[in-house]
Amino acid sequence: MIKKETIHHTHEKLLALQKLMHLEFNIKDVLQVMIGASILAIPVGFTEETWKLGESLPLLNVIGFLILSLLFIAIFVYYNYYYTEHLKKHWDEFIKRVFSTYIFSFIVVAIVLTLIQRTPWSTNWILAFKRIVLVTFPASMSAAVADMIK
Repeated sequence: MIKKETIHHTHEKLLALQKLMHLEFNIKDVLQVMIGASILAIPVGFTEETWKLGESLPLLNVIGFLILSLLFIAIFVYYNYYYTEHLKKHWDEFIKRVFSTYIFSFIVVAIVLTLIQRTPWSTNWILAFKRIVLVTFPASMSAAVADMIK
């Protein structure tokens, strides 16, 4: 007969293995990030206020939003994946998850805004970039949350 302690110990080992596996950024995570980014990219990207904000904000302010997005993703990822683990041990996976979340969110937003013809790539690529970065700010947050779903 199997002892209760053995079952409990095995269960703890399985949970630890599952947590370790989730520290890596895999294809499933990419898909979750892309779907998560779509959750806020669509409603925010379809608003005229966002398009006009992209026109009026200086590029430096938009770069500030890009940096702020990366900072928020990093904080969220740290406290949800690496807080109990040693960050030094998993530094490469941490960086990979943060930047991958932002980059895939950026790509989703770029596709959405290009499809609705709000990114004038050939005439004003800086405006296209600014609009994408502004919409990527909330989209990357929803992407990071969606990536947390197991």
